[in-house]
Amino acid sequence: MAAKQNLLIISIALLISFCQCDPDALQDFCIAELKNQPFINGFPCKSPRDVTSDDFFFAGLAQEKDTDNILGSNLTAGNVLSFPGLNTLSMSMNRVDFAPGGINPPHSHPRAAELVFVMRGCLLVGFVATDGKFFSKTLKAGEVFVIPKGLIHFQYNVGKKTATAITSFNSQLPGVVIAANTLFGSTPEIPTGVLTKAFSVDDKLINEIKSKFGN
Repeated sequence: MAAKQNLLIISIALLISFCQCDPDALQDFCIAELKNQPFINGFPCKSPRDVTSDDFFFAGLAQEKDTDNILGSNLTAGNVLSFPGLNTLSMSMNRVDFAPGGINPPHSHPRAAELVFVMRGCLLVGFVATDGKFFSKTLKAGEVFVIPKGLIHFQYNVGKKTATAITSFNSQLPGVVIAANTLFGSTPEIPTGVLTKAFSVDDKLINEIKSKFGN
């Protein structure tokens, strides 16, 4: 009896784990048809007759991007919107370039866990769990850090030279919620009274921060 119960528990656990990523493809491939599409959860497939080798190729992560901006970083997305061949394959990758002191600001991905691989430089990578505990590690080239699905996290170049990271996801379109932009730059904006109570500060400070995000 105990053996059957254990088998049932293991089966349920496996079923739950299989449900944590995008649905499996029902054919060999499904190149996203980004034009003239109906509104559905995902993207329809290009006709196999029209698929070419170029649909399975993406060169967007090969080039370093300009980091001369307020954050000192620049992200190149390799998701289904820029690389339609990823459609239904439950994967995507980004490249993030950092100037010294540059940051990929606190954000979350509602649809995916993230694996951070440092190609060069030295990055502080961290996330906050739902109980408020902060986990972090300073990574050097060749090292990897995993960020669980949906948790607030960041990457920060703590080195004196430029840095580059490749981030991979178990979703073709992981989505991103940038904490500061969401709270202070939403449209329509979150009422100031809500934010003053949440942060225990006055209206003047909240409005000053909002002004930096276009509100």
